[in-house]
Amino acid sequence: MSTKDFVEKDYYKVLGVPKDATEAEIKKAYRKLARENHPDANKGDASAETRFKEISEANDVLGDPKKRKEYDDARALFGNGGFRAGGPGAGGSFNFDLGDLFGGAQGGAGGFGGGGLGDVFGGLFNRGGGTGRTHPRRGQDIESEVTLSFTEAIEGATVPLRMSSQQPCTACSGTGDKNGTPRVCPTCVGTGQVSRGSGGGFSLTDPCVDCKGRGLIAENPCEVCKGSGRAKSSRTMQVRIPAGVSDNQKIRLRGKGAPGERGGQNGDLYVVVHVDDHPVFGRKDDNLTVTVPVSFSEAALGGEIKVPTLGGPAVTLKLPAGTPNGRTMRARGKGAVRKDGTRGDLLVTVEVAVPKELDDKAREALETFREATASEDPRAELFQAAKGA
Repeated sequence: MSTKDFVEKDYYKVLGVPKDATEAEIKKAYRKLARENHPDANKGDASAETRFKEISEANDVLGDPKKRKEYDDARALFGNGGFRAGGPGAGGSFNFDLGDLFGGAQGGAGGFGGGGLGDVFGGLFNRGGGTGRTHPRRGQDIESEVTLSFTEAIEGATVPLRMSSQQPCTACSGTGDKNGTPRVCPTCVGTGQVSRGSGGGFSLTDPCVDCKGRGLIAENPCEVCKGSGRAKSSRTMQVRIPAGVSDNQKIRLRGKGAPGERGGQNGDLYVVVHVDDHPVFGRKDDNLTVTVPVSFSEAALGGEIKVPTLGGPAVTLKLPAGTPNGRTMRARGKGAVRKDGTRGDLLVTVEVAVPKELDDKAREALETFREATASEDPRAELFQAAKGA
């Protein structure tokens, strides 16, 4: 991490989050801004590409608890690019050994471990073991989307997923030189960093502008990656979507994102799942739902009804006599798969079907039934309640 990154850039402002933002808030802000400014969604927009790089850089620091702490402490130590030492109004420069102040054998200063702040700012100060070290860089996280059928979401599925990301250029094997023989940058001598004086008796380091921090210069730049050593690559992965996923759920696949640089770990892949509707079944949390029509006689007299299940044999439910329209019954273990491997239930809602046409025999039977129940007023309680209210 360069001095410019630690001191001059406000990563919190880049992501639009407060300094006390939680990891979840930082992650949410990064994903939103990354989607809005992704080069694939802003073809030919150089400003969006620059913004996307700034957002990714900010997330690399603030998204890693260790790097975030180092960044916060560095910002606290360097106010507006200068070392904050002495009381208010103190003038002049301070010629003292920062190693004596922060390093030594006194354990970790400020919670930074055995080497103190001297280790944290290894590449920041032009002194000691930190000079010239390059650090691994974690690969970027990638987001993708997949659409599943209702049944695939409940039972789980393996789907092909095509992704694009920055990978080491295959044309030059990641060297940036089409002949595969880049030379060491004479400006930074291969370190990728250059020192500059800042007053006060010490110097700071920044990424080398000649090699853009790579430490290498391509004499014959690769035509594919233009000498950067990185190129956009597309690949297809077989991704296993677990059983029981719901619509708009986001699945994290560790290490399946863009590859890291200089030995850094790969980023993660986030897959947003979309689920199509089913013509018969619905879903409520871990339970499936289905509406089953029954005849008036079945609802009034009771009996047994068969109910379809998703991908399995029908189940038989006992319908009590006098079952009202809209009553919900439960078929246990016929729902969606839970995280612990068990299944939710199938919620069966009864819908009394009213025949559109009646033959003479059915009409006569219903007329007889109406006469037999003429003394019963199904709306009596309704009017009684209305008067009492």
